[in-house]
Amino acid sequence: MTRTPAIEIAVQDPAGVRIAGAVGAARVELAQALPLGGLTPSLATIELAVETARTAGPEVHVLIRPRAGGFHYDADEIALSERDVRAAIEAGAHGVVIGALDAQGRLDLDAMARLRDAAGGASVTLHRAIDVTADPIATLVAARSLGLRRVLTSGGSSVAIDGIDTLRALVAEAAGEIEIMAGSGVDAASAAALAATGVDALHFSAKRTVHEDGGVRMGSAADGVGGYEVTDLKIAQGVIAALGA
Repeated sequence: MTRTPAIEIAVQDPAGVRIAGAVGAARVELAQALPLGGLTPSLATIELAVETARTAGPEVHVLIRPRAGGFHYDADEIALSERDVRAAIEAGAHGVVIGALDAQGRLDLDAMARLRDAAGGASVTLHRAIDVTADPIATLVAARSLGLRRVLTSGGSSVAIDGIDTLRALVAEAAGEIEIMAGSGVDAASAAALAATGVDALHFSAKRTVHEDGGVRMGSAADGVGGYEVTDLKIAQGVIAALGA
């Protein structure tokens, strides 16, 4: 019988934290700019999310990612991330979500150790930087050697359901010594199949886009004012229902 995995929802604000609590999620990954894959949220956002979680229930794990794009960072970006890790934990976050690769596209062990140490013993998750490495299994072994708590992965694919074979292999390699959390494109249609791989957790955003029309262009990413994404209760409930939870 397939055990029900823990649920983590990627959110951007206190409203998302409340929805995660309402559906029984164990954790939230707090970020901003989810359309870019997520970036480090502001300190005020972290503080308010932590305050909300005291009532709503889920743990708050903060994404630390200084910019969009790849995961090979220069010295300034690592220093910034190190300070962001410390600030997040000092603000009450239960953990952080990090990832850094070296020039060869392998896990940057020195940078990861610095960020892990900055967390001061709090829970540390390796994010989907693992999915752009040449050998996800080797990357998992490296993450385990660093003492990280879990790995968020799509099995090296753009969406988790397409990486299901690699997810199974990662679960086998982890051998219960580090958690495997499947994420990217997880929805009601794929949740049960992903849970059947034996992953420890499922990660999804349950988001919908709020569109706003305007005649003035505000940035290079969209025409006009554009839109923004919010966590949707019904979408989250649909994924939970698909798991039979």
